[in-house]
Amino acid sequence: MTGFKDMLVVVDDSAACATRLDVAVHVAGRCGAHLTGLFVTPPPNVPALAGSEFPGSLRAASDYMEAQRQEWRRAALAAQVLFRSRTNMAGITTEWREREGDVVDIASLHARYGDLVIVGQMEPAPRAGHSGRGLPERLLLGVGRPILVVPYAGVFKTVGDRVLVAWNASREATRAVNDALPILQRASHVTVLAINPGGGVSGDGDVPGADLALHLSRHGVKAEASWIKAEDIDVAVMLLSRACDLQADLIVMGGYGHSRVREIVLGGTTREILRTMTVPTLMSH
Repeated sequence: MTGFKDMLVVVDDSAACATRLDVAVHVAGRCGAHLTGLFVTPPPNVPALAGSEFPGSLRAASDYMEAQRQEWRRAALAAQVLFRSRTNMAGITTEWREREGDVVDIASLHARYGDLVIVGQMEPAPRAGHSGRGLPERLLLGVGRPILVVPYAGVFKTVGDRVLVAWNASREATRAVNDALPILQRASHVTVLAINPGGGVSGDGDVPGADLALHLSRHGVKAEASWIKAEDIDVAVMLLSRACDLQADLIVMGGYGHSRVREIVLGGTTREILRTMTVPTLMSH
């Protein structure tokens, strides 16, 4: 495991972006990684009057689209200034990229050439033209890279010092733990938490989480195992509650262990964490 050397942070013009950049700079600094900031401007909306036969309609449509471009140029410039202000004194190498198009498509393309992609939690009602709907989950499912999702509310002075690993012995959880090793190895304390652990050959063993804690210890990770039986409480609620109790500054978990369609219809831990997260969360699928 060589660690994270190349990170991508998706930058936008939201109020929460400054905190996201602080998290990205903190993690990149701890790992000695190169940090790329990506700002995606949407293509201008073509107004309905562009197809009108009324005199001046084409000129009005052109002026309207140019006004949109100017607005996004100003937003991109402000985002670049913010990125530079947050990274200049961090002692890390950086790069700034601006692209026009669909934010999910472009972020997915660039994320495939990094070790970790950092994005913001989707706000309940982002303003028009804001970052793509469902960006975190679509990156999670589409790029084959771990994603670090930063809540839109809160300030996070440390990330990765006290880590809570959500463990259910699934493929996705296994992948998340392996992907997070560069962070776990630098943590002062790691708790492996199994919630409502299962038994049997494919379950969690006699002491849930103990096998994983032992495996992590062989990678130099100080980890302890714990488990909770709380079948009458939502897993996401229990996970966030436990993170608060432990003063965890990072959650590591697998994402979408069941089919995404099932999660959308029935709900699920991944969707609930993405909706209600209180600390940065590293996810892998």
